[in-house]
Amino acid sequence: MVQIMRILLLSQWCQPEPFFKGVPFAKALKARGHDVEILTGFPNYPGGKIYPGYRIRLFQREVIDSIPVNRVALYPSHNHSGFHRILNYMSFALSAAAIGPLLVKKPDVIYAYNLITLEWAAWILKKWHRCPVVFDIQDMWPDSVTDSGMMQKSALLRVLNAWCKSVYRRATHLTTLSPGFKNELVKRGIPKNNISVIYNWCDEANINESTSVPPETNNLMKDNAFIVMFAGTMGVMQGLDAILDAAERLLKIEPKIKFVFVGGGIECERIKKSAIDRSLENVTFLERQPPERIKAILQMADVLLVHLRDTALFKITIPSKVQAYMAAGKPILLGAIGDSANIVRKSEAGVVVTPENPKSIANGILKLYRMTENERKRMGLKGLQYYKEKLSMDAGVQKFEKIFYKLIQN
Repeated sequence: MVQIMRILLLSQWCQPEPFFKGVPFAKALKARGHDVEILTGFPNYPGGKIYPGYRIRLFQREVIDSIPVNRVALYPSHNHSGFHRILNYMSFALSAAAIGPLLVKKPDVIYAYNLITLEWAAWILKKWHRCPVVFDIQDMWPDSVTDSGMMQKSALLRVLNAWCKSVYRRATHLTTLSPGFKNELVKRGIPKNNISVIYNWCDEANINESTSVPPETNNLMKDNAFIVMFAGTMGVMQGLDAILDAAERLLKIEPKIKFVFVGGGIECERIKKSAIDRSLENVTFLERQPPERIKAILQMADVLLVHLRDTALFKITIPSKVQAYMAAGKPILLGAIGDSANIVRKSEAGVVVTPENPKSIANGILKLYRMTENERKRMGLKGLQYYKEKLSMDAGVQKFEKIFYKLIQN
């Protein structure tokens, strides 16, 4: 007989924000018979503005797709300012710690998503309800803070580093997105038996949703262009100047190759202005699209592009775009190193190039462009099959469920 668990998902982000482990994760656990609720903030990511239909208040309860969602106050922000980002994280952390325990039912297990700042709320909830906490590590703190440029080496950074280590050690169990992350956590003194690797999945509901493309793409389709698409958040970590440099090279070699950037983020306007200033006629920008258009947008592409800056941290990172692109069944051009490159090579889902190297990026695109349509189709299908077997939501949720059961029974 299956044991029914009461599971609390603690995350600063949740639907209607574009977040794959919010309501979809809760619904998947509920479909397996469990009682699930969410503690989160008011939606403002990625633009830093509160979504229509919401306003900041001390707390709010709502139900999304049959999942109870408890929201607590935060300071909305997502810009270049390190101070504002810290306010954003800390304000939610304090609200979740102070108000959260009074809003949620007693859980059997708490799942906390990623942010080190959630440790306060997780610790109080753990003590209040006497239940285990699983921390899902998606960014290696404080490395992700320093690599983003939000904080330089300082005494404050040393304090943050010590705090991060203590958070990792106090969690009942850690899950993380790649073997490289697990190895790094072990180096930092976490027993390897306390860490599980569970690969991220993508927004499968919308990847499989069929809808129309936006009208502003009509000219691209009419020109029978070869479309290289970047879809998602345009931030500092994506290193998109190198992509514009590659686009400039290819404009002279093969003007039929077009670059389409879809989405928003703190670097979007700067990158857009740079493309205009350089007269890159082969580069098009589309606004962030509603989730239900994801499939139609991705299916426009001949090649889907993933690019990350060339830093040590990204050797162990697998960006969520990899899973989304594989699930879309399209060939991938990956500008990254380490674990994500290993997945693309192992699955034979695409071509791996040197990140932040415009010549390598351009050559990789030309390699895909010169393949036959059937060769590219085979790449996409291999990626899709690998996703279903290794990276899908079903595979991930089963692993989380086993961990939750084990912790509750101990």
